[in-house]
Amino acid sequence: MPEFQLVLSDPRSGRSVKLELKDPQSSVLLGLRIGDVVDGSAVGIRGRFRITGGSDRSGTPMRPDVHGGVKRYVLLSGPPGLRPRRRGERRRKLVRGDTITPEIYQVNAVLVEGELPAAPGAGAGEGR
Repeated sequence: MPEFQLVLSDPRSGRSVKLELKDPQSSVLLGLRIGDVVDGSAVGIRGRFRITGGSDRSGTPMRPDVHGGVKRYVLLSGPPGLRPRRRGERRRKLVRGDTITPEIYQVNAVLVEGELPAAPGAGAGEGR
């Protein structure tokens, strides 16, 4: 029974909404990869969204160039997963693959078409 936090952003308005997805809604996202476009009706959203990334419970980020749902140490020179402090810096860091598995905790997505749903606690904390 996977549970996800879906952070859905709207690039036109600059707003984002965090949605809690529990089974059976969350099982729709299993096996999808970064870059896939998903019909939002499966998770209760009008419109479509594209998966842009995510992380697991320990904060390990997903990376689009690591295939599968694995954790790997890879040599990075830029984001996601590394913000270089000096020019030309490279580091070996632990990242997660591009496939959504039950170990993933947060899924980041951007709205392709449609509209954002109302935030669960609308009014509190909004004002940006």
